[in-house]
Amino acid sequence: MLLIYADDAKLYVPVERLDLVQRYASAEGREPTLDRLGGLGWQKTKARARRAMRDMADQLLRLYAERKLVRGHAFAPDTPWQREFEEGFEYELTPDQATAIAEVKRDMEQPVPMDRLLCGDVGYGKTEVAMRAAFKAVMDGKQVAVLAPTTVLAYQHFETFRARFAPFPVKIELLSRLRSNKEQKEILARVEAGEIDILIGTHRLLSKDVRFRDLGLVVVDEEQRFGVAHKERLKQLRKRVDVLTLTATPIPRTLNMSLVGLRDMSIIETPPRDRLAIQTQVVQFSESVIKSAIELELQRSGQVFFVHNRVETIDAIAALIGRLVPQARIAVAHGQMNEQQMERIMLDFVAYKYDVLVATTIIENGIDIPRANTIIINRADQYGLAQLYQLRGRVGRSNRRAYAYLLVPSEADLTPIARRRLAAIREFSDLGAGFRIAALDLELRGAGNLLGAEQSGHMDALGFDLYMQMLERTVAELRGEAVDDEPSVALNLGVDVSIPEDYIGDMGQRLRVYKRIASARDEAQLRQIHAEMEDRYGRIPEPVENLFEYARLRRMAEEVGVLSIDRTPDGLAVKLSERARVAPERLIELVGERLGTSFSPSGVLRVQLSDGAEIIRAAQALLARIKATDA
Repeated sequence: MLLIYADDAKLYVPVERLDLVQRYASAEGREPTLDRLGGLGWQKTKARARRAMRDMADQLLRLYAERKLVRGHAFAPDTPWQREFEEGFEYELTPDQATAIAEVKRDMEQPVPMDRLLCGDVGYGKTEVAMRAAFKAVMDGKQVAVLAPTTVLAYQHFETFRARFAPFPVKIELLSRLRSNKEQKEILARVEAGEIDILIGTHRLLSKDVRFRDLGLVVVDEEQRFGVAHKERLKQLRKRVDVLTLTATPIPRTLNMSLVGLRDMSIIETPPRDRLAIQTQVVQFSESVIKSAIELELQRSGQVFFVHNRVETIDAIAALIGRLVPQARIAVAHGQMNEQQMERIMLDFVAYKYDVLVATTIIENGIDIPRANTIIINRADQYGLAQLYQLRGRVGRSNRRAYAYLLVPSEADLTPIARRRLAAIREFSDLGAGFRIAALDLELRGAGNLLGAEQSGHMDALGFDLYMQMLERTVAELRGEAVDDEPSVALNLGVDVSIPEDYIGDMGQRLRVYKRIASARDEAQLRQIHAEMEDRYGRIPEPVENLFEYARLRRMAEEVGVLSIDRTPDGLAVKLSERARVAPERLIELVGERLGTSFSPSGVLRVQLSDGAEIIRAAQALLARIKATDA
C-alpha cells in the first residue's frame, strides 16, 4: 500500500502490516492536514491529545472513586406497588430495556450513589426506565428531580409522568417559565416541605432557591446540552444522590469499551415492537408531491413537519403550502423568534392545534410528537448525513407507518458528494440504523458530545479510531493495569503471503481482508475470519494460509518481546528486546543441543534449519520453545 505524505513524500506499507494503517474518520467535512514524513508534527499532535485525555480520564476516575467512598442511600427492594406500576406499562419491554431497568435498580439498591448513563435512539423507551426508577425512589420516601434542557421537553416529560403515575398517590409538579412567579414560589415552598414527590423542570431546578426536603434521585435528559455552570452543580449532586442520565446521542461501541470503569452505561439498541421503518423517498421538488404527502397525512388525522432552513423565505413556503392544502392549520417556527413565542408554537403543535409545522432545523432536538408521522425536508442535498438522519428521527414514534420526503432540485444540479449522501440516506431507511449510519458521522459527533468540546477537537486531529485506541490505553494506565508499548515486530521471511487476485477479485475487499487478519487480536478472531473466507470465497489457497500463519507468528513474537525475525542463508535470526519474556534455561538448552545455533550478547538468536523446512512453522516452534511460561 502506498501512502503519500506532505511534499509528495511516499511510504510503502507491506499489506500484511495493514494493521498499522487506519482510515481517518472525523465529523463530516473535516479535511486533515498532511504531515511531513519523518517530521515531528504528528508526534506533537498525539502528545497533546494524550495529555488532554489523561486529564479528562483522571477527572472522571477521581469522581468515580470519590463516589465509591461516599455512603449514599440504599433503596429498598421492589414493593408490591412497584410491580403494579410496572404492569401498567402498555407495551412489552424490549430485552435491552429490561436489562437497563435491572441495572438501574441494582445500582439504586447499593449504598453507593448511582451514576448511570442510559443511551438509546429517540423513542426507544428511555423515559419508561427513568419513570420506574423515579417510582422506586418515591416508594422509599425520597424526592425526585427530572431535568430537561428545554421548556418544551420539560413540559412533555411532565405530561408523560402525570399520565403514567395517575393511578398512584404521587404528587408531580412542573417548574418552568410556563408557571407564573406566584405559582413558582408556591411550588418551591411545597418542595421544601416535602409535599411534592417529583419535580420536573429545566436548569431552573439547579438554582439556589430550589431546596428539596429529601432528594434521592436526579434524572438528567441530554446532559451535554447544559452549560458549564450547570454541569458543575450536577457534579456536586452526583457525589451525594443517585443520578440517571439519558441521552439519544449514539455511543460508538469503541467509546463504550474505552469508558468501561469510568462510567456505568446501559445501551438500548432494540426498537420497540410494532415500530415500523420510516419510508424514505428522495424526490424532485414539485407542488404535487408536497400536496399529496400532506393530504395523505391529514386524512389519517396526523401532523406534518416541513423543514425549510432559510428564515428569509420560510413565510413564502408556508404561504405556498396554505395555497396547496387550504384546509391545513399551519404554524411557522424558526430560531429568530423569541423563546417564549417559539415555545408557545411548539406546545400548541404538541397539543394538536396545528396540522403542519413549517420550521428550520430547530426541530431536530428530541421532542416527541407521536401524531407527527410525515416529514418533508426541502433542499435535502444541503444537509449533512447526520443531520438528515436526526431530522428524519422526528417521525415514526408510534406504530403507524411514517414517511420522509427528501426534496431535491433535479439530479443534474446536484454535486457528487450530495448524490452520495442521498444514496446513503435512502439505503439506511431501515430501523435502528441509527447505530450503523452513525458510524459515518453521527457517532463521531456523539462521542465528541459526551467527551466535551476539547476532546472533539483532538478526535478530529487524530481520527476517530486512533483516538479511541489511545483513550483505551490511557484509561488502562490510570487504573494501574500494565500497558505494553505499541509492539511492532519486523518479519522478513521471504514467504508469499499475498491474497491472489483470482481468489478475491475486488481490490477493496482484498485490502479489507488484509487489514482484518493483521488486526485480529486472538486465535478465536483468526479462526472466525478463516471460516468466513472459506465460506465466501471457497477453498483457501496456500499463500493465504501462509498469511494466517504469519499473523499467528507475529502475535507470538509480540507476546515474547521479539523485535525482528529474519531469514538467513542457512536458517533464522531472531532479535530479542531487552524486556523479552524468555526462559533463560530453555535458551541455553537449545544452544547446547543444536548444531549451528548461537546467541550473541546483542540479543540475536541464530538457528540453522534443514532445507525444505517450513520457515513460518519453524519460527513458531522456536518461539514456543524459548518463551517463558507466563508469557
